[in-house]
Amino acid sequence: MTVQKIAGKEAIIYFDSKRCIHSRNCVLGRPDVFVPNIKGDWIFPDRASIEEIAEIAHNCPSGAIYYQRVDGQVGESAPKVNTVRVRENGPLAFHAPIIIDGKDQGYRLTFCRCGHSKNKPYCDGQHAAENFIATGEPPTKESAPLVKRDGVLEITEIKDGPLRAAGNQEVVTGTGKTINRAEETFICRCGQSKNKPYCDGSHKAAGFQAGGITR
Repeated sequence: MTVQKIAGKEAIIYFDSKRCIHSRNCVLGRPDVFVPNIKGDWIFPDRASIEEIAEIAHNCPSGAIYYQRVDGQVGESAPKVNTVRVRENGPLAFHAPIIIDGKDQGYRLTFCRCGHSKNKPYCDGQHAAENFIATGEPPTKESAPLVKRDGVLEITEIKDGPLRAAGNQEVVTGTGKTINRAEETFICRCGQSKNKPYCDGSHKAAGFQAGGITR
C-alpha cells in the first residue's frame, strides 16, 4: 500500500509515495507540517489550517499529496482550464480531471517523458539521474481557441509508444505561456522525439518498451 492516511481535526491528508516526484513544495512550504527523515509519523495536519493544507495540496504537481475536509465540504475542485505544463528537463505536469483505464486519478499527475522511469507512466525523478535534457519552453504551435477549456482528460498508454491525451487541453511552458490548444495530443514518453513534447515516432527506432494498449 503506497498511500498513507493521516487524520487531523480539520482535514485528512493523504500521501501517495508512488506518485511523489520529490518537488519538495510541501517540505519547503510548511516544514512544521511535513517533517521528513524522522521515525514514525512525519505529517502533522493540525499544525496548519484547512486553508493552508488546501494550498499545500494544490501546489503538489504530482498529486502525491491530497486532502479531505472533515466537515464534509468539497475540497479540491476541477480547474476551469485543463493544462499540460512542460517542465524544464523533467516531466509533464497535468492539471485536469484525469481518467486512466476508466479510473478517476484526481486532478494532478506528472508523467515521465525521459523514458527511464521505473514507475511508468508516472515520473519517478529518474530524469535527474539520466541527465535528461529537454526544454520547458518549446516553440508555439498555431492553434485556435477551444470552445470549451475544461472537462475530463482521458489518458491512454499506447504500448511501446506515446501517451494519448484525449480531451480539452492547453499545453503551457514552464513559465506559463500557452503554446498549443488541442482536443487530442500524443505525448512523447521515450525521450527521443525531436518534436518534444509531442511524439514523432522515434520510439520505434529507439526500441522503447512500455505497457499499454496495442494500436
